[in-house]
Amino acid sequence: MRPDAIVKKAMAQRQMRAKGAVCGDPAIQGETVGLVPGRISGCGVNQGVRVRSVSGVSLSQQAVMDCATAQALKRWVDTGMKPAVGTYGGGITQIRVAAHYSCRTRNNQRGEKISEHGKGRAIDIAGFRLQDGRSVSLLDGWGETGTGAILKKMHRSACGIFGTVLGPAANKFHRDHFHFDTARYRSGSYCR
Repeated sequence: MRPDAIVKKAMAQRQMRAKGAVCGDPAIQGETVGLVPGRISGCGVNQGVRVRSVSGVSLSQQAVMDCATAQALKRWVDTGMKPAVGTYGGGITQIRVAAHYSCRTRNNQRGEKISEHGKGRAIDIAGFRLQDGRSVSLLDGWGETGTGAILKKMHRSACGIFGTVLGPAANKFHRDHFHFDTARYRSGSYCR
């Protein structure tokens, strides 16, 4: 006979898998994809997941990443994005994903290092859909009075959760999206 605690734990794990939980967290919904090979040396994801929603917020497209990045995304959704939006437009219903896993160099520039996207450790977010049906894009909303303040608060809240946080003020490559990745630096997060 098995002790009740072991049985309960096994049942809870089974329920999480049945619901589509990945990375051991029922709030991160998707599927495990395992090894994702890359076409260039240095690319690929060892234990990839394809995420479709985080904390009840759907992604516009399923995004391939590793669990550390999925968990960081969840932490940001819960402690940064949702509080920044509050009840504006009824709250967030969808994150518009601009990019996720892609075996490529930084900013698609020839001769650059492999991007964190090529390692499954990055996600680019171009905007959001609100409960009332409105869309907020970084390209159009960053400089606006109302949405700009919300987007800037979201951007600041990602610093520390992610290793690299880039937004519209960073450079020409990021003027229309947030780039979040889980790279780690000795000096702490790089936020711009």
